[in-house]
Amino acid sequence: MQIHATVEQLGRSGDGMVRHDGQVWYIPGTLPGERLHLRFHNGQVELLERESSSPHRVAPPCSLSERCGGCALQHMDQTALLDWKKDHVQRALNKGGFTDLPEPTLYQTPPHSRQRLDVALQRVPGGMVLGLHQRGGDPVDMTECPLIRPELFDLLQPLRQCLSSLGALTGRGNLAINLLESGPDLTLETPSPLSGSDREKLAAFAREHHIPRITWRPAPGKVMETAAQSGPVFHHFGGVKISPPPASFLQASQEGERAICEAVLAGLPPLNRKDRIIELYAGCGTLTFPLAQHGFVQAYEGDKAAIAALRVATHGSRAEGFERDLNRQPLLPPELNQARVVMLDPPYAGTGKQLASLLRSKVQDMVYVSCNPAALEKELPALKQAGFAVLSWTVIDQFLWSTEVETVLVLSRDPKRIRKAEKKRKG
Repeated sequence: MQIHATVEQLGRSGDGMVRHDGQVWYIPGTLPGERLHLRFHNGQVELLERESSSPHRVAPPCSLSERCGGCALQHMDQTALLDWKKDHVQRALNKGGFTDLPEPTLYQTPPHSRQRLDVALQRVPGGMVLGLHQRGGDPVDMTECPLIRPELFDLLQPLRQCLSSLGALTGRGNLAINLLESGPDLTLETPSPLSGSDREKLAAFAREHHIPRITWRPAPGKVMETAAQSGPVFHHFGGVKISPPPASFLQASQEGERAICEAVLAGLPPLNRKDRIIELYAGCGTLTFPLAQHGFVQAYEGDKAAIAALRVATHGSRAEGFERDLNRQPLLPPELNQARVVMLDPPYAGTGKQLASLLRSKVQDMVYVSCNPAALEKELPALKQAGFAVLSWTVIDQFLWSTEVETVLVLSRDPKRIRKAEKKRKG
């Protein structure tokens, strides 16, 4: 059966949504307002022809866009993409009960700015594929990429050559790269242990390409070991030098990190240097040290390696790190009540058990950094019921051409601060 239908909106995965016979269907590569000629067969839908094009349609900047799983929306102009992400966050806020909102601040990172890369590896006859998985399929070799920083892309071909020579990489593997100030930091996963010869090859590669550290692990979550080290590993957060652990969390781009940090600091209530900031899910200090320039920070993190790196860097700063699994052992209201403001930057799944304790506390001001509007949407009704208002919100598109979006919410249940924000909006 063949039909003609118009795309109503984009779904969360970035696919165009159409309705037919009481059902909703999602068509990749389409945009709202476009007229489609579709064929339905055996419970599947096939796009036969795009009969009209959205004014927001553009030519994808990468020839791999239709196959590579890294980008879903390269066919949409960047202004419309940012507006769509803003609307996505606003719908989550509205569903959570926050309808009277100030105008948001919007930021979008430029192309060629990604400093973090997680790719799949697959041995093929005559070489090695290094790239991102296509939808439901094998990885697509990353022969071009308008996302990542040029120095990161330039490393990929030498990496293919080196990795294809390793005996430990018998089939598939994974590689994570963080582009730190000290140089690329590599974490390699292979199905078999590294041999002595493999380690020698990796050490030679590290020296040749100025890579201070290459770490190996058999699988995600398993114990890691240093395979090669040619120099110190370091990065700066808020002017403080730290030594991040292997495969540590790093914001996707320097520009995105800067935008998040600026929004967080702008959202703080008036502080003096003795005021206490409790930071939850601190990682290894991305926001800790900028926050420490405004108050005394108690930073909590459950990852042992991350909090160990943070602790070392806190010497001489106005910050202190604590190892704590906040889902298993959330901070209780009496502990939270010591804070003038709480900084909350939870993982993708959301705040978990920590949220209930936070809402029962006397905390009046909070800055919430979210990387998942769906998780945020589930938590917003409880925040609304607990008396919090949204003073400002910032939408940051640092995952360009993807459906991912970062949000910084400034929340308060301090009547004076709420009235002041409302007066500023109306004035």
